[in-house]
Amino acid sequence: MEYQDYYKILGVERSATPEEIKQAYRKLARKYHPDVSKEADAEKRFKEIGEAYAVLKDTEKKAAYDQMGSNWSQGQGFNPPPNWDSGYEFRGNGWGDAGNPDHSEFFESIFGRRAQQANQQSAQFNIPGEDHHAKIEIDLIDSYQGAQRSIGLKMPTLDDQGHLRMQERTLEVKIPQGIRSGQHLRLAGQGSLGFGNGKAGDLFLEIVIKPNDVFKVDGKDVTVDLALAPWEAVLGANVELPTPTGKVQLNIPPNTMAGKKLRLKGKGIPSKEPGDLYAVVRLVTPAAQSDSEKNAYQTMANTFTGFNPRSNT
Repeated sequence: MEYQDYYKILGVERSATPEEIKQAYRKLARKYHPDVSKEADAEKRFKEIGEAYAVLKDTEKKAAYDQMGSNWSQGQGFNPPPNWDSGYEFRGNGWGDAGNPDHSEFFESIFGRRAQQANQQSAQFNIPGEDHHAKIEIDLIDSYQGAQRSIGLKMPTLDDQGHLRMQERTLEVKIPQGIRSGQHLRLAGQGSLGFGNGKAGDLFLEIVIKPNDVFKVDGKDVTVDLALAPWEAVLGANVELPTPTGKVQLNIPPNTMAGKKLRLKGKGIPSKEPGDLYAVVRLVTPAAQSDSEKNAYQTMANTFTGFNPRSNT
């Protein structure tokens, strides 16, 4: 029986991290997958790669394998020491996503038939496709009402020679009502294709609400600037207020100060617990052109002699 150097097979150092081992495996698995590889020994190499990854990805199996030491060479005659695996518990999940019943004699001698039995359901490697991530911009009204959008994406795919290529495609995406910036939509099976019986990965779309000249969004809450004339703020008024879904009438209480937030409960982004819409008061002072307009300001000055707008600054 020949020793199998799983680290050498994957082309990684013994100090390689789990992520480095995973990346090396995926790269080699794609290169030697029988469905795409033109190499004469592709099937043999594919099985070796899968077997190596099955051990090195599993914390317990890797620890047991490493216990035998690093003084063995690939292909060297090998017999496992008696009871070498004492104290190790194998979870019985075999090769997980890359099941293959054709283990090497070396694998059998170390890990027994427990892993093989857990993989009798599959006669080939099942490599799941990678998930994809992208951002999609939507209008605020889309968040309020929901929408259907066509989005163009460039997706990495493998050609007949197993080379990575970028393929453009268009997807119809349903934007659910109430979605907010930073949330994600999951499109099942729209990521990279898997190999064998491996499932395709998913596509995760991060939602970004486009900046708006009128409305500002903070989570579920929406803020809009409300310009008032001084007499509207002081005397009270009923004014028209723009909202993302149309204009509404808003009552302004007397003596409303600049900067005050008037809350419209539940008028923010819809959800089970909807956000609020806030109208932030901004006073607009008209220019005085005529003598009567100037006199009106003079009357105010004479009336409010004790008022100093800078007293609190």
